[in-house]
Parts: sequence; C-alpha cells; structure tokens
Amino acid sequence: MAVSPPVCAFGWQAPDFALPATDAKTYTLADIAGPKGTLIMFICNHCPYVLAVLDRIQRDAADLQKLGIGVAAICSNDATAYPADSFDKMAEMAETHGLSFPYLHDETQEVARAWGAACTPDFFGLDATGGLQYRGRLDASGARAAPPDAPRDLFEAMKQVAETGHGPRDQIPSMGCSIKWTST
Repeated sequence: MAVSPPVCAFGWQAPDFALPATDAKTYTLADIAGPKGTLIMFICNHCPYVLAVLDRIQRDAADLQKLGIGVAAICSNDATAYPADSFDKMAEMAETHGLSFPYLHDETQEVARAWGAACTPDFFGLDATGGLQYRGRLDASGARAAPPDAPRDLFEAMKQVAETGHGPRDQIPSMGCSIKWTST
C-alpha cells in the first residue's frame, strides 16, 4: 500500500541521532551535516519504490554532495519481519551499489519515530542550521522509474537550499511503502 508523508513543516528542527552504518562507523546528524545543508533519506532494501530509483538516489546524492550538502540514508524497517532489511543485507546493498553516502541502521526505530518518517523513500532536506526545507519527492517516479528526462525535484530543491537556505514553497510529497514498524 502506497503511503505519502505530510507536507513540509518549514523550519522544523531535526532531532539528533547516533546510528551505526554499514561502513562500521557510527554517525550523528552533525557528522552527516554539510556546510550548505543535509539530506536524510529513509529507505530500505526491499521497497519497490526505492529499488526503482536507487540509481537516481545515488546520482542525486553525489551531485548534492558536490554542492556542500551532506547526505545519509537510514533504514528503520523491522528486520525480523522483513529480513531483506537486516543490517547484513543493508551492507550488501551499500557495497553492491557503491553508495556514496552512509547507510545507517535504526534498529530501535526511535529515529524514524522522532523524525516522523512515513514511507520509503522519505526525504528530509535540511538547511545549514538543521531546519527542514524540503519534504518532497525525488522525481515523478513511483513503483516504476519515471522517464530519464523527468524533472529532478529533490536535486533542484536541495540546490535551492544550498544557494538560498530556503526550499521551494510548492512541493509534491514522496510516495512509497510504509515504514515497517515492529509490533512491540
């Protein structure tokens, strides 16, 4: 079932975290933050919406890093119910796809809850002070990739944040699979 996150709450301050990554390091939000802003993406290994655009996520992350935007992805899914989202499988995915950003594991789901993550993918674009400026989609893709020439909503929004400190007022929410919450 497809889920969309709420509209952007401009200026909302992102809560900190300390999460283990597939590169055997632990990262905080400050470790990820770039001088021009930060992009935190809630993704997972098995979601068809994520898999359809993983190459575009990688492309946009690399391009945003060049603009001074720090980037990381977080997997918060219940790995017991969804073994494809286990930490070991996350490490395999990061290596196989050569992710240019840390892929973090939110095993307790505390970070996803604190951030109000709703789906995979769910994009949180922050300004240089950690205030939310973008909570929209990557592009027009859904469970299937949009045409290659589709406008790059996320990239253009975060480029604007890097240049002005402000995200676009008009944003189209992301769509994806719901976060797979633990039953306990």
